[in-house]
Amino acid sequence: MVEPERKRARLGDPEQQGGPGLQHEEPIGGAAPTPQPEEELEEARRRYRGGLCDEFAVVTGTDEAVAQCYLAENDWLLERALNSYFETGVQPSSSAMESTSQLIERTDFQGCIDLTDTDNEQTSKGNTEQPQVDESQILLLTWNIDGLDLANLQERARGVCACLALYSPDIVFLQEVIQPYYLYLKKRAVSYTIIPGDEDDYFTAIMLKKSRVKLLEQEITPFPTTSMKRNLLAVQVNIAGNELCLMTSHLESTKAHSQERVKQLEIVLKKIKEAPENVTVIFGGDTNLRDQEVTKVGGLPEGVLDVWEFLNKPEHCRYTWDTKTNNNLKAQYTCRLRFDRVFYRAASEGQIVPQQMTLVGQDKLDCGRFCSDHWGLLCDFDVILLRSRFVKVAVVVLFIKPLQILIRMVLEICTPVKLTKAEDLPPPAEWKISG
Repeated sequence: MVEPERKRARLGDPEQQGGPGLQHEEPIGGAAPTPQPEEELEEARRRYRGGLCDEFAVVTGTDEAVAQCYLAENDWLLERALNSYFETGVQPSSSAMESTSQLIERTDFQGCIDLTDTDNEQTSKGNTEQPQVDESQILLLTWNIDGLDLANLQERARGVCACLALYSPDIVFLQEVIQPYYLYLKKRAVSYTIIPGDEDDYFTAIMLKKSRVKLLEQEITPFPTTSMKRNLLAVQVNIAGNELCLMTSHLESTKAHSQERVKQLEIVLKKIKEAPENVTVIFGGDTNLRDQEVTKVGGLPEGVLDVWEFLNKPEHCRYTWDTKTNNNLKAQYTCRLRFDRVFYRAASEGQIVPQQMTLVGQDKLDCGRFCSDHWGLLCDFDVILLRSRFVKVAVVVLFIKPLQILIRMVLEICTPVKLTKAEDLPPPAEWKISG
């Protein structure tokens, strides 16, 4: 859950961030501005650039020397410097590269999971065969990764990537993604197609495994009265011959914004109902919902299921936001809520069925914190494969039908009298019993 006061300023130009001593107001009434001593301006500039270096170092996990190299090369524009650091195609200057190489030499990358290695483990051995994919299931992960919390951000991002590498979900719904986090995922999770719901401040994103999921269309539906820049991100995809509509959102936060959150829920449910009948619809995200708010809209529409309820409300994954066991917020209160939810509407032929659900991200990192203040929600869906249905049809056509015909022929040969109606039977008095 994200409190409005926790929102941080957008990364951008120094002029937009209000750096001390770097802006000059127009004089009022033609009066000349009071000149500031050069030493004060220099000190203000030094403090401002020091703050930029600190924020760069927090986001990237580097030190002040590396931060200064990238920021100086990019005119002290923080967002541009971060892009330069995270984008693989950008080549920094030799001095920056030298500082970075020194940093790499003294950094332990043993706990850093590189998702690029998950595509094909045998490529280095000269074997180009692709690993066999189990098409009988679909794994989906939805997770508010709390990118707005900059503390231990790089280690927490590595933890999220470790979970992606461990579970290898086909579909990932993310909420509270910020631009540096998005760039980090693009660099590391190259086996996924990443579709952002926005690119400013914080936003949602959908990740699709390239080897299994084919992206067909994408759409962003704005929430017209949101005060927190929330929207609905949807994509149309094909998996194992099945068409799916995948949706994610981060509904309005806090108890005080319940009315707006209910409006947004109504928009989501309307979109789910409008999807074609032959398409399976899965929505997942940080809904911030309380059960009474779902009741307020009349409950879920007919045919739309809450997957957790459909699976008989397993207690082990009831609470996805739990200050009792998750200390990331250092909350002085205990609050356990089911904010993160997955809704499901089956296609007309019902080829994809929810099977099980569990929580992820519950292991503490070396920094003593968790990947996020939310637990991730991992859902397993069973897929009735097209080829399985073809096999059943083939068995009926090639074996069962001929067998039925053969049995009927044998019965007709062995029956001396063919009776078509009950009245054709002779009266009991005329029955002749031999022997």
